[in-house]
Amino acid sequence: METQTIAQEVSEAAATAKPQAVELSGSAALLEALIVEGVDTIFGYPGGAIMPIYDALYDYNEKLNHILVRHEQGGIHAGQGYARTSGKVGVVFATSGPGATNLITGLADAQIDSTPLVCITGQVFAHLLGTDAFQETDVINITTPVTKWNYQVTDATEIPEVIAKAFYIARSGRPGPVLIDITKNAQIQKFDYEGYVKCNHIRSYRPKPIVRHQYVEEAAKLINEAKKPFIIWGQGVLLGSAEQEFKTFVEKSGIPAAWTILGAGAIPTNHPQNVGMLGMHGNYGPNVLTNDCDVLIAIGMRFDDRVTGRLDKYAKQAKVIHLDIDPAEIDKNVQTTVPVWGDCKETLPALTKLIDEKQHTEWLTTFNEYTQKEVDAVINEELNPGTGEMTMGEVVKQLNEITKGEAVIVSDVGQHQMVACRYAKFNNTRSNVTSGGLGTMGFALPAAIGAKFGAQDKDVVAIIGDGGFQMTLQELGTIMQSKVNVKIIILNNRFLGMVRQWQELFNERRYSFVDIQSPDFVTVAKGYGIAGKSISERDDLVSSLQEMLNHDGSFLLEVMVRKENNVFPMVPQGCSVSEIRLK
Repeated sequence: METQTIAQEVSEAAATAKPQAVELSGSAALLEALIVEGVDTIFGYPGGAIMPIYDALYDYNEKLNHILVRHEQGGIHAGQGYARTSGKVGVVFATSGPGATNLITGLADAQIDSTPLVCITGQVFAHLLGTDAFQETDVINITTPVTKWNYQVTDATEIPEVIAKAFYIARSGRPGPVLIDITKNAQIQKFDYEGYVKCNHIRSYRPKPIVRHQYVEEAAKLINEAKKPFIIWGQGVLLGSAEQEFKTFVEKSGIPAAWTILGAGAIPTNHPQNVGMLGMHGNYGPNVLTNDCDVLIAIGMRFDDRVTGRLDKYAKQAKVIHLDIDPAEIDKNVQTTVPVWGDCKETLPALTKLIDEKQHTEWLTTFNEYTQKEVDAVINEELNPGTGEMTMGEVVKQLNEITKGEAVIVSDVGQHQMVACRYAKFNNTRSNVTSGGLGTMGFALPAAIGAKFGAQDKDVVAIIGDGGFQMTLQELGTIMQSKVNVKIIILNNRFLGMVRQWQELFNERRYSFVDIQSPDFVTVAKGYGIAGKSISERDDLVSSLQEMLNHDGSFLLEVMVRKENNVFPMVPQGCSVSEIRLK
């Protein structure tokens, strides 16, 4: 009753012209801030230094849904999954010391993949800072390289302003993770709370660069004069909620378009101008023809090494137009002819208005010819093997046919990730959730939990390797307790498959510590009250996938696949994208 009264008083105070102060603890002020920010789900794990916040949370359980994870890394990956499917800021709680340091991998993952998070960590009392107190770590200095911003609160009166700033920084411009460390005394301290005001401006912080229309005009001129233009797009289109603007640009231009691993879904996989995935295990045509186009239009992507291969042999013949919200990405890896700074939701319509409506039919046909070569050399055998052990590709193909490309696919890291991203159909935006830049094994299971909370109306299917699954399988406990409905497919090849592939191709099959033994995954799932089955016969695949999807609740399906199957095409490390191998 006390909390309800406080909440009513806070609401009434906010509605008046001159706010009326209400005495609140720092912990209660934090939770009030989260409610105003529209937070509905928190992923976390309690501990001594964050206990006052959890004590306050006890009275807010009707307004804030807290999901108890089994490890802080699981909590932050769940927060990432939630942010990626919902488009909102993920929120994570952890205690001091090991609780905070267990967030580091997830923070690094979110930083490189531009995922908006606000992580709240508890800290020892302010007077103990620097004394090596029990479970004290210098979380601010530890997390500085892997956060967009971090801050330590030692006085409760700072909390409303700092939390407002945290959410604004996390979600604005190029999104990213923010960490706020709150000392225990600040959590307990009471102060006169005068309401919470969302932040929409910070002096010296300009999240959206000013659009320079001169560059938009220069870019349009290059596109209009191009004979073989090529669009490559990344997650920036999704993060900018510019899917419709992007589709309009693509269709008016008539230009072939390919995507980075995190850009999938901005336009449907089967769009006639969607020519496939870029990168080390991307499609044949987009990689080879990058070095044949005359104008390369990069939208919301950062030219990472997995996309470019050898930089000194990357698109040297092309004039490069780079649209990005982060000026630091311009000319970082690839020299730009025309930089178009700004939010692509603003820059794309401006560019679309100036370009000529065209059909690059002959050029698009060239991509289709390369696609056919890939189909004949690689794809047919992967998707329709007919005999022998099942392949990862045919599992994804059958899943596609049942879900009709409407499911959210959450993949871990390894061969199965490349197969899932290559062959899954993404009809909708925010339907491909994976660890891109950091390549974090163990990401998928907790991220799928968060993804389901962020997209409760969608089927969420986690595709995981036998190695990655064992890194965070304790989060089956989170599924059990929260009763979240997640479908789990383990593609079990009894190897750390991606490393094994490299050892086969480049280390003369010297298989050094990649042969991994696993438990009976179905029995492990059963121990957590999760239904499951394991299959090894092709005849059981379709019915088992259907059983999994129809099951009321979470379900684990283990599929035994070929032990030594390689993912092709492949750009060997240190090679040009045009040196991509089909076999």
